[in-house]
Amino acid sequence: MSLELIKAPDIGGDSGEIIELLVNEGDQIALEQSLVVLESAKASMEVPSPVAGRVKRLLVKVGDRLEEGNPILEIETQEGTETQAQPSVSAEAAAAPVESDNTEGVAQVEEIAAAPSVQTADAAGAAKEQLFKVPDLGSESAQVIEISVAPGDRVAAGDTLVVAESDKASLEIPAEADGEIVALHLAVGDKISQGTDLATLRIRTVVAKQDGVTREHKPEPPLAAGSPASSTPEPTVKPPLAESVAATPAGSASGDIYAGPAVRQLARELGVDLRQVKSSGPRGRLLKEDLQAYVKSRMQQPATAGAGAGIPAVADVDWTKFGTVRAEATTRIQRLTADNMVRAWLNVPHVTQFDDADVSELEDYRAMMRHEASARGIKMTPLAFILRAAYKALKANPRFNASISADGQSIIYREFFHIGVAVDTPAGLVVPVVRDVDQKDIWALAAAIAELAEKAKSGKLKPTEMQGACFTISSLGAIGGRGFTPIVPAPQVGILGVSRTSVQPVWDGKTFAPRKLMPLALSYDHRAVNGADAGRFLTYLVEQLGSVENILVN
Repeated sequence: MSLELIKAPDIGGDSGEIIELLVNEGDQIALEQSLVVLESAKASMEVPSPVAGRVKRLLVKVGDRLEEGNPILEIETQEGTETQAQPSVSAEAAAAPVESDNTEGVAQVEEIAAAPSVQTADAAGAAKEQLFKVPDLGSESAQVIEISVAPGDRVAAGDTLVVAESDKASLEIPAEADGEIVALHLAVGDKISQGTDLATLRIRTVVAKQDGVTREHKPEPPLAAGSPASSTPEPTVKPPLAESVAATPAGSASGDIYAGPAVRQLARELGVDLRQVKSSGPRGRLLKEDLQAYVKSRMQQPATAGAGAGIPAVADVDWTKFGTVRAEATTRIQRLTADNMVRAWLNVPHVTQFDDADVSELEDYRAMMRHEASARGIKMTPLAFILRAAYKALKANPRFNASISADGQSIIYREFFHIGVAVDTPAGLVVPVVRDVDQKDIWALAAAIAELAEKAKSGKLKPTEMQGACFTISSLGAIGGRGFTPIVPAPQVGILGVSRTSVQPVWDGKTFAPRKLMPLALSYDHRAVNGADAGRFLTYLVEQLGSVENILVN
């Protein structure tokens, strides 16, 4: 026995990430059997084993990044085994008994043993380049929409080389033989038809002479360690790849899933576990259509308010068993609110921070405004001041006046200040939007809030009056409560919850003095806003609410 340390080959880039382990410790593997799947910035590739033997120790895990020369695993090989080339058969091995469940493999061994006059001209075999052309597509022409391999990649018969799309369907064009990609003769966007040059593969062949005649043939599947080529008298012959895959269902261990690089990449992009997908391709091969059908079936599964993707639904209880009940149909607004809240809760990593604003000065000032407010016919509530303070906090902390792009790759910062205000109505919760808060004084804000609230309660809000909010305020001050954790209404990244103001004793350095404190709860999307950002926002907001002069001055 000897130990071979297998290292990462040249992967055509600085480094690659391990996205899948195809073997486990203790597995018996054959020459050129794939060990791991690597993904670099350019492509994904399977790393084959340069030797046959048993996996002694795995040195990597999924998520590790590898560069050329980094160790992957240790393989225990048989002493004297020809692991780097097609095994030759000695006289002793030819005379040794052969036992195997693979009758085809036994027949190959017996044929070699019975032909002592065969002499291999090249122990490592000869490399032959062969041009493959596009097969019958089932239509006159198609367009190449995806290239699944690159020059230098090793492929097995059946692996996808390119994906083409005709006016009838999309199809994957597989490799017709095992080998290494020397050149690709197509590019994305090319029009192809039957007979178009596809790819040149380097295929290893065995050159032999028998009775003076030179014969060339592709090597049969490699014999595992302990075959007649080694000193062990009882060989095990590894079956061909196609037969091995056909005998293994697609839903078994991830290393046994029979799928091309394009299908695996699409599955990673969609977050689909290929073990859950039923295959329909030849020899149990997973096709892109199988993946699309699986995603479509999952999307068509009925969703209920309060249940999320992959989360078990709440049990349906027959409450009539326990007493008299009354059922009322939910309103459309209630259903929409429920769906939106579930979507936001499942997609946004929520964090909530709390603080109290000393609004004693603000409440005194608001009391002084009652006569003028009455003369103007406007009800001056604390909400107008809160809107004004929130706008100033958004301006000072632009991360809260932002949204994450749909692909998650960028943050969109807004240059305007539209703030939503949650309003409780008989039909359910609605959120009208006060537009251009930065351009309105306290009186204009109070008037806008009153007008929108009246429209909301009478069901006369237009859809455009509930769109475009940068930030939302949900106030329960008139109802009560000491605090709550509001749900961020994505794609906004923040919401402010306001609870009932109460008089509390506050230490002023010499004594406790009665102060009017307003509880605030700031919930935010932790993908876009970190704790320090939220702390600065809430501290600034509290400072604004603590001083009438701060609120009124731009």
